[in-house]
Amino acid sequence: MDWRSLMLLALFAWAWEARAAAPDPVTSVMWDYYHQRLLNGEAFVFDDKIRLEVPPFAEDARQVPIQIDASAYRGKVKRILAWAELNPIPRILDFAPGDHLEPSLAIRIRVEQATPIRAAVLTDDGVWHIGSARVEAAGGGCTAPSVVRAEAGWEERLGQVLGKRFVRGEDSRLRLQVSHPMDNGLVGGIPEFYIEEAELRDADGQVLGRIELFPAVSENPTLSFDLRGNRHAELWLRDNNGNEFQAAF
Repeated sequence: MDWRSLMLLALFAWAWEARAAAPDPVTSVMWDYYHQRLLNGEAFVFDDKIRLEVPPFAEDARQVPIQIDASAYRGKVKRILAWAELNPIPRILDFAPGDHLEPSLAIRIRVEQATPIRAAVLTDDGVWHIGSARVEAAGGGCTAPSVVRAEAGWEERLGQVLGKRFVRGEDSRLRLQVSHPMDNGLVGGIPEFYIEEAELRDADGQVLGRIELFPAVSENPTLSFDLRGNRHAELWLRDNNGNEFQAAF
């Protein structure tokens, strides 16, 4: 390797370190911990191209909407992770969008207290692009008693999926809600009982995208996906008790 190549490599390494060393936009003392625990210490950059939208204050800490949009890296996204850093159960989701899904989604979560929220987007060059936001909250969303379990007949509605497709030019948006208590195990006497796997499939059974969910997701979870084209879509779900549910749109 000649000196010019070595110089270029050195300049690239310097530029990368400068990007990765950019200040944390939400100044969290937990970032280094989650960088190692969830991202295995891999290369990252705080990136304002990853749009992470949360309300400034969680009026209902059991139902906090978040929206992740990594469309700036359309065609390059391999995986999207999200977590709430100060939650007792921090992980929210692990999403692998296929070629027919946009790298974006919306979901509702629980928060126990004011916390930084992260969306980490892995692109095909092996770099994690970190979107950051902070939500203020009065607290208690993770340890509050279930509203679903207080409703009569909730067992008969378990796994019921309500949803609708919205045409957006040549593409479409799918919004849905699943009837499920999403118990996180933090309320006395009630063990974990939550949807842990979901797949969006086409008419031939081809997987359009996979998502792993965690107990930080709110009860009766809501999800929104953006599909390329107007192809048939079928949602498959499985909870940690082995129950499976399906719905077509």
